[in-house]
Amino acid sequence: MSKLLGAIVPPWMRSYDRTWIVPDVVAGVTLAAVAIPECMGYTSIAQTPVVTGLYTVIFPTLLFVLLGSSRLLVVGADSATAAILAAGLTSAAIPGATPGSSEWLAYTSFIALLCGGLLILARIFKLGFIGDFLSASVLIGFLTGVGVQVFTGQIPDLLGIPKGTGNWFQQQWAWISNLGSTSWPTFAFGLGTIIIILGFKRFVPKVPGAIVAVVLSIAISAAIDAQADGVAIVGPVQGGFPPIGLPQGISLNNIGICLSVAFSCFVLIIAQSAATSRSFAMKNGQKVDVNRDIVGLSGANFAAGLSGTFVVNGSPTKTQILDEEKGRTQLANLTMAIVVLLVVLFFTSLLTDMPKAVLAGIVFLIGVDLIDITGFKRILARRKNEFIVALITAITVCAVGVEQGIILAIVLSILDLIRRQYKPADFVVGIDDKGKKVYTAATAGHQTEPGLIVFRYDAELFYANANRFVDDVEVLVENAPDPVKWLVADATALTDIDYSAGISLGGLIDYLHSHDIRFVLAGADQQVLDTLEAFGLLAKIESADVVPSVGAAIDAFRLTRTS
Repeated sequence: MSKLLGAIVPPWMRSYDRTWIVPDVVAGVTLAAVAIPECMGYTSIAQTPVVTGLYTVIFPTLLFVLLGSSRLLVVGADSATAAILAAGLTSAAIPGATPGSSEWLAYTSFIALLCGGLLILARIFKLGFIGDFLSASVLIGFLTGVGVQVFTGQIPDLLGIPKGTGNWFQQQWAWISNLGSTSWPTFAFGLGTIIIILGFKRFVPKVPGAIVAVVLSIAISAAIDAQADGVAIVGPVQGGFPPIGLPQGISLNNIGICLSVAFSCFVLIIAQSAATSRSFAMKNGQKVDVNRDIVGLSGANFAAGLSGTFVVNGSPTKTQILDEEKGRTQLANLTMAIVVLLVVLFFTSLLTDMPKAVLAGIVFLIGVDLIDITGFKRILARRKNEFIVALITAITVCAVGVEQGIILAIVLSILDLIRRQYKPADFVVGIDDKGKKVYTAATAGHQTEPGLIVFRYDAELFYANANRFVDDVEVLVENAPDPVKWLVADATALTDIDYSAGISLGGLIDYLHSHDIRFVLAGADQQVLDTLEAFGLLAKIESADVVPSVGAAIDAFRLTRTS
């Protein structure tokens, strides 16, 4: 029974301290003040009705609260997944599903259901590792590209001019060439929103500037009848309980398109949510069960699909806010969901006069925040090749599309992994005067000491890199300053050898023996030894030449030299 309860009861509930109630509730109310305008703004990216943004933090949040593991991860609308969703549906050009229409919303909800299904499959078949194929550098590039897409996409609404169509460059030219049609009252609301948010962030960081901007703009808009001056307003917002039920009107002919969009969202959800929950858990000395979080995210997306909204994801920005407000558990997120539900039930009429430029200003700054200039500088300073990969990813997202960008991000991450395994760092290991190991790049002319080469290869041996391993050893042997007597393979970094590599290694041993060079294996674990035995390679190595460490191998060589 205790095991059953442990599986049902969320981890954050099992050790809840009553003293956390007040901080959690306060943090939840503050979080709601941030989430309401932000999530409404995300609908301009997803191109769905404004109220659907509020729906993303009601039932989806509730399901994650009940099913997830993370104490702090905030789940709701997210700019990156909203951008993938809108880009995918726009490029698909599904008949009748135009942005903002009921058919469009039906497909966004259907894609959320597909995401929920993919996440369940990921949990059942332990596919959560897919998210690991988005490296940190590629993710920085991808999110930066999304940020550029997001903030530039809000410029027309900030200026009060029509949005362009076509690719990213055509859309930018559209608003640039129409600057003469700028609605200055609209621009005033948009610019005022940006100034208020930045001002509060700089001088009064505890107060959510976005909610202040929303309240002030609504009051001013209603007082001066801004719509009469050409300012586009949100208009009547559907109130009441979120609609519950399956999305209607989905054509079977479009399931493949929807599945493609859902998969792109799924990969980003896995990567971003896992990274966010892990980082905040580590920061607070907690453990996180990523597999359980996947179940929670699946439930959240099922809830989104069944309550008339779009894909949800773990939000790094809102999770950061919750942490800063001293929230301790998911009770804070439950509080946020309740506050938002109350707004949807009783206060949507207050949103009618809100200028759309206000939402554009909020999302504009969200997009700018996604552009990680600091991250790019760090990558450039430490790994120039990864900087190029991140830059290519960002450019692809802008120039080609968000969905294509996520595919490229995965491909580039995998190629980078293969490159590292194909051409890993390799060293000649030496010992200095103090007895410490010294690692020198394995280039021609290096040796550990006269007659001895200790060679370290920092990768598993497999079919793609085995020949390079052999070639590097032969180059060292043939160009050693002194005739080589012993070649010691430092196997401490070697965890596996495939069949092709086994054949190559056998050929190398034969080559060394033909030159009267002893092959010594140092620091190999039992799994590697078992593999070598299965390949028949241990029979080619004297038992005395399998030693526990590099130090033992060097000591043994020195003994033979002095005897």
